[in-house]
Amino acid sequence: MDRTASEAPQTPSFTQLWRRKMGAKKAPKHRLSHDTEREFGGTLGAVCIPVFLPLTVLFLICVSQSAEASVLQWPPCLPSADQLWDPLAPMLLLAWIGLHALLYLLPLGKVSEGLALRDGSRLKYPINGFHGLCISAVLLSVLLALGAPLGYLCELLVPLAVSAVAVSFLSSVYLYVRSFWAPSHALALGGDTGNPLYDFFIGRELNPRIGNFDLKYFCELRPGLIGWVVINLGMLMKEAELRGSPSLSMILVNWFQLLYVADALWNEEAVLTTMDIVHDGFGFMLVFGDLAWVPFTYSLQASFLVAHPQSLSSLTAVAIVALNGTGYYIFRKSNSQKNQFRRDPTHPSVSGLETIATATGKRLLVSGWWGLVRHPNYLGDLLMALAWSLPCGFSHLLPYFYVVYFTVLLVHREARDERQCRAKYGLAWDAYCRRVPYRIFPYIY
Repeated sequence: MDRTASEAPQTPSFTQLWRRKMGAKKAPKHRLSHDTEREFGGTLGAVCIPVFLPLTVLFLICVSQSAEASVLQWPPCLPSADQLWDPLAPMLLLAWIGLHALLYLLPLGKVSEGLALRDGSRLKYPINGFHGLCISAVLLSVLLALGAPLGYLCELLVPLAVSAVAVSFLSSVYLYVRSFWAPSHALALGGDTGNPLYDFFIGRELNPRIGNFDLKYFCELRPGLIGWVVINLGMLMKEAELRGSPSLSMILVNWFQLLYVADALWNEEAVLTTMDIVHDGFGFMLVFGDLAWVPFTYSLQASFLVAHPQSLSSLTAVAIVALNGTGYYIFRKSNSQKNQFRRDPTHPSVSGLETIATATGKRLLVSGWWGLVRHPNYLGDLLMALAWSLPCGFSHLLPYFYVVYFTVLLVHREARDERQCRAKYGLAWDAYCRRVPYRIFPYIY
């Protein structure tokens, strides 16, 4: 557990100096206790993760494009200095982010309110991410018709990733500094610890906005998620250039992941109740995850297939499609059931489900999908993750990095969910856990 000494030294801390400089007259009301356990390894994690993860991204891209594609190779496969930089990369990245910022501002789709904040207010969010995906698809189609070499993204992957990492760090510095102008009720409870390193990493401000432009909500599903699809398409075009046509494996990976992204954007409103939006501050953890980690590590299967083509039999392809379809069905049905119950528990599709009352007035589902395991959506997610890797065969470990990483991520997130739900619902949560003993995998975990 990461703790801060209760007897503070006389020298003012960096954060205290900031508050004096910003003219703050009193400490925020909602600061975490210094005895509260911090997540992701506390200060040590906040120092190590921003160093380790960017290097991991570059390492994985280089491995995916190498002849051996071995994550166990020593010395490790690392980019040369010339590979790290291309002036075209930051221009493309900033243009891409700018395009989606403009699409975010277009008066398309509906506007929804988020959950109530601590001061009782509700922020409004444009639900137009799917429109952004469709407009992006039209623009890409025009570029391809004009002969744009989209396959060149394969050569630009490393400098694009370097640019995304740089933008993530610069954005995180901006977010940390601007948070000292935010009122105390606008800070994330877990991100105002008084430890600058940890707060920079985890995020101090809950919903940083420039006017009505919500920075966290914008980054959550827009430039990185749609960018992932574009990178996949670039890898498909590169394979077509090299071999005359894309392989069945590449087509499956592209379609599976496009379905996943399209589903997320079609159901964009559901993100307003997620932990990222409701609980976590917007700091390096989410900025880097949204802009660098997601597009450049989630596209590893497509990047791998460019240099390491795989052949699939029709029967194998059908089995993989069935696995992805099963995972998607569980993922979508369980999420839809949860979201419908939150919106209207009297709706015919959920009114007959068994529930447990809580002291907060809310009710916990203990039947339907949420009576099978506590996180059926995570189960569906992991089945899809496996289906995305199987088209890459079994000759290399690299394509299965996503499955391993995502399993660790969801188990960790499930543990965070458990702590928060137990603190929020108390005895009702204990009763729910007795009724639904398995967390993600039925009869296993």
